[in-house]
Amino acid sequence: MTALSTPLADRRAPARTGLLLAALAAPAAMGVSGPSLVLPEAARALGAAPASAAWLMTAFGLGMAVGTPLLSATAGGRRGARGIIEAAAVLVALGALLVLLAPNLPLAIAGRALEAAGAAGLNVAAFQLAGRDRSGRLPGLVAIGSATGGTVGLFAGAAVAGALGWRGALVLPLLSLLSLRPVLRLADGERPEAGESPRTTPSLPLDILRDRRFLAASALMLALSTVNFALLYAAPRRVAALTGWGAVETGAFASVAALAGALLSWQLVRAAPALGPARLKAVLALGSAAALVLAVAAPWPVAVLVGSGTSALVTAGGQGLLTGAATGGLPAARQGPAIGLFNLAFLIGVAVGPALAAFADQTVQFI
Repeated sequence: MTALSTPLADRRAPARTGLLLAALAAPAAMGVSGPSLVLPEAARALGAAPASAAWLMTAFGLGMAVGTPLLSATAGGRRGARGIIEAAAVLVALGALLVLLAPNLPLAIAGRALEAAGAAGLNVAAFQLAGRDRSGRLPGLVAIGSATGGTVGLFAGAAVAGALGWRGALVLPLLSLLSLRPVLRLADGERPEAGESPRTTPSLPLDILRDRRFLAASALMLALSTVNFALLYAAPRRVAALTGWGAVETGAFASVAALAGALLSWQLVRAAPALGPARLKAVLALGSAAALVLAVAAPWPVAVLVGSGTSALVTAGGQGLLTGAATGGLPAARQGPAIGLFNLAFLIGVAVGPALAAFADQTVQFI
């Protein structure tokens, strides 16, 4: 047993620990949604087509998807979560610097991808540190914090762009570095004690990928995430088209709706034991499908916002609860890698969702 097990199990610490880890993950999630409403301005400033500017969002999702296994495999090692956090912080800072200095779209996209790889490492470390709580409540708090960051990012990006320029909306993950010192102290407790051998794992996680519970939970998480981040891109545009609002007004209302859903997901976390695994998965899947129909097809802005909020609710709740479902059938030594792979499924949705929404917006024209 590592030293981290004691503070995480201490009944006085979980809420404080969960909020701290949520503060690490939330700004990383802001990087996904922050540019959503400033893409036209960024495209004009960089001399690019509006459709091409959508890559500033897609590249962030791709960077997170690549950064998750890369940092987990290369930066963890004997230093555990601390190694991941330190490497991730450097990548976030370097990526943000490149974004701030980029004279053209390709370099800005490269900076966003580098920044995203670091944000992914911070996200993985937060869930690894929270994952020792088998009740799902600490991962639930981290998931809610991440969802809150993603939803608030809609408004924060528009507001920061109005005050500091559009580049400011692209470097919101820098805010994660504000909680770096206390999180590093927490991560120190996870490192092996003197004389304790570090865990060794197979080079290929075939045992994890054969586990049916892991595959079912990861597939559902991928679907929830893809829908949620497609709506994070598309729903504000539908609201603006239906109302004529500007970026700040649209971002404010979209953020409130999605934030309400993310916060209400805590009630889903609390209700999960009574629902049971099968009914919980049905609630998550049906909630996501209903959210997609409302946000895409409803002719009223309020209904579009309700759809966006519902998607945030089931995605935030699902990310916390399905973490436990994905790792529950695995031995303790394999749960860390499994959490990393599970988060990879979530992050693939982060990348794929906006890309699918942008494709639909440019071709099918149903959004």
